[in-house]
Amino acid sequence: MAGPLTSMKILDFSTLLPGPYATMLLADMGAEVLRVEAPDRVDLTRVMPPHDAGVSTAHAFLNRGKQSLALNLKKEGSKEKILELVKDYDIVIEQFRPGVMDRLGIGYETLKAINPKLIYCAITGYGQTGPYKDRAGHDINYLSIAGVSSHCGREEGGPPPMGIQIADVAGGSHHAVMGILAAVIHRQQTGEGQFVDISMTDAAFALNGMAGAANLAGGQEQKPEGAMLNGGSFYDYYKTQDGRWLSVGSLEPQFSARLCDILELAEMKSFALSQNPEHQVKFKAALSEKILQKTLEQWQAIFADVDACVEPVLSIAEAAEHPQLKARDMVIGVDRGDGTLQRQIGFPIKFEKTKVQAARSIGKPLGSDDDKFM
Repeated sequence: MAGPLTSMKILDFSTLLPGPYATMLLADMGAEVLRVEAPDRVDLTRVMPPHDAGVSTAHAFLNRGKQSLALNLKKEGSKEKILELVKDYDIVIEQFRPGVMDRLGIGYETLKAINPKLIYCAITGYGQTGPYKDRAGHDINYLSIAGVSSHCGREEGGPPPMGIQIADVAGGSHHAVMGILAAVIHRQQTGEGQFVDISMTDAAFALNGMAGAANLAGGQEQKPEGAMLNGGSFYDYYKTQDGRWLSVGSLEPQFSARLCDILELAEMKSFALSQNPEHQVKFKAALSEKILQKTLEQWQAIFADVDACVEPVLSIAEAAEHPQLKARDMVIGVDRGDGTLQRQIGFPIKFEKTKVQAARSIGKPLGSDDDKFM
């Protein structure tokens, strides 16, 4: 059964992670995606290790279900090819710095004149306006400027380098998809296309959420281990006897009570609910001492049938084998192009009316003016 976005045709000029992740999500939902790649400036994800069957695993994942066209946008005749293509494509996504597409002769106003219903999404580090609009950056920089890094990590250790790209994906990719789909609804209602401006720094700043509300409206400074959800309470990670980690999120009274009973800390139930920092320090110390007495496997067995918001910290390989994620089809097989399957992370949104076919083949070339990297 086809995905819900089968009527969409997307022309994708993006590279690296934010744009390709966004168009992967759209392709997983059925959209037809054509990536335009520069043969003289290879996308770094094509060569990023590790490789599987000669193909970068990052590139294979990000470009499943897509087709690609090698086209040097600075070469004579390339602009004309894009201007012809855009007549049939109703969405354009690009990730250049502001003004680059205009200088290439394929900016929004030019494309809009050819296709007035065009939805054009530009993903950049800082957006199309403001003093930083032309500045280079990466995920770690956007999180820093957006205030996110300032209240993550430990008081003594400083901000941690995150294991996932929060500003790139949760900021750039997801907000781009939301903006595009909102623009699609607007177009259905009015017949008008529009420009969607996605700043990864803006989106990262918005992800501050409750911490941002506490600071902006409540005047509370946000710092590492200074709030309920960032290590300032017993809501935290605890080391086990075998050097693994257990996550404890038992904030509600019924959960913290069960936690205390199982750990034989019934006398500390009031500390678990206390807003007094000294009580929280004592309770965390007691939890640390108790949890250090058993291995992760032992704790998993103890909490297996207990509803207390206590779970093991798993590696990606372990998570892929977890019965919950397996039941949700979160690991899929994608055709490498030779009939064999590569394991990949699956599509996370489930639809009642349509079955999303994310397990399509790894991206394939359509042709090019220079196909040396295909």
